[in-house]
Amino acid sequence: MTKLADLRKSYERAELSEDASLADPLKQFEKWISEAISAQVPEPNAMTLATVDSRLRPSTRVVLIKGYDEKGITWFTNYDSRKGRELAANPWAALQFHWVDLERVVRIEGCVEKVSAAESDAYFASRPLDSRIGAWASPQSQVIASRSVLVGNAARYGAKFLLHPPRPPHWGGYRLRPDTWEFWQGRKSRLHDRLRYRLNNDQQWVRERLAP
Repeated sequence: MTKLADLRKSYERAELSEDASLADPLKQFEKWISEAISAQVPEPNAMTLATVDSRLRPSTRVVLIKGYDEKGITWFTNYDSRKGRELAANPWAALQFHWVDLERVVRIEGCVEKVSAAESDAYFASRPLDSRIGAWASPQSQVIASRSVLVGNAARYGAKFLLHPPRPPHWGGYRLRPDTWEFWQGRKSRLHDRLRYRLNNDQQWVRERLAP
């Protein structure tokens, strides 16, 4: 059996220098996620979302980015889920993308807010029918007796709404407004490149290199 401590990989695919990076972190992110999509890495839109509960216990889960612009990073989920309850109590959160094949990580920190009802409605209407029914059928993060509960709920709501389920009041979008970005590029000998962008008091982005 392979020992975990013996697993090694030398990161030599690319580099990230101050001269080659963009001054605006959103544009740098757009460049990297576009390259991840073009390289056909597995699930380039998957990101880990970290939240903290009232006891200061962190939790993480993988969600899918659905949009980004100068206002922030957007995803959609159940507001009554564990992450929804934690964000209601503490809106500060962190996101992380890990594109293994490109030896790249992007970390994003900031405050989270709900998107508008109109924006949530528009995205919900674009989802496949099964996913729209699923949003009604799943009491996300709650204990259920068995999978049959989900199947029964899906059948019940499917019969109720047919082809036009409305958006549930407990379901919608969140937007993280970044105040910190970090771009990590794997390098040889564990001397990785790390560029951090942070907002200063004048709301300007300051780019700085971090030791790996």
